[in-house]
Amino acid sequence: MAPAVTTKRTSPIRAVLRFVASVMMVSGVLLIGDAGLTLAWQEPISAYLAAQDQTALKHEYLKLPARKVRRHRDQLKGDAIAKIELPKIHETTYVVEGTDTGDLRKGPGHYPDTPLPGEHGTVAIAGHRTTYGAPFRHIDSLSNGDRITVAMPDGTFVYRVYKTKIVDASALWVKRRVGFDQLILSACHPLHSAAQRIVVFARFLRRDKPEVRRS
Repeated sequence: MAPAVTTKRTSPIRAVLRFVASVMMVSGVLLIGDAGLTLAWQEPISAYLAAQDQTALKHEYLKLPARKVRRHRDQLKGDAIAKIELPKIHETTYVVEGTDTGDLRKGPGHYPDTPLPGEHGTVAIAGHRTTYGAPFRHIDSLSNGDRITVAMPDGTFVYRVYKTKIVDASALWVKRRVGFDQLILSACHPLHSAAQRIVVFARFLRRDKPEVRRS
């Protein structure tokens, strides 16, 4: 006599859970794929737009009168105010006044509630690490002793990196005044995420003569 064949029955609850898990896995794969495609399309397009904006900012910067920025900074939101050079990572870019979304699409933005380069206190500049030219993409490669130069119409200001920190996105203390004049560069961290911020701290070294500006 042949043995009886038993069929293992799956409970309705287990079947539903398996279905939900399958749907979530497929949805996750689709979301990741969509994000990847969006990023792949956005990066070159935003980089092109940023390059156009940087060209416009360069022309604005070259035409700035020597004292206009310091006298009329409240009227310059969205306009070029400086040129920043990061020799360690081979980056030269023009800085805009303001850190709104539209400002940062043009280039690194100077926080209006902080001093201008060369003034007493903590100068703060933010920039993108991805999209829109990603001017601060490699600031994580800056290390102690690296030089940062900020050129303005009335002088060239040299800073030297003394530390880098990863902080929460809400860490406004990084902009506080300390016992010496400094510059901070901030950007989202890690790449493709706004969960935290990477902040490079640089101490003021000296003021040099204004660079020769040629259009």
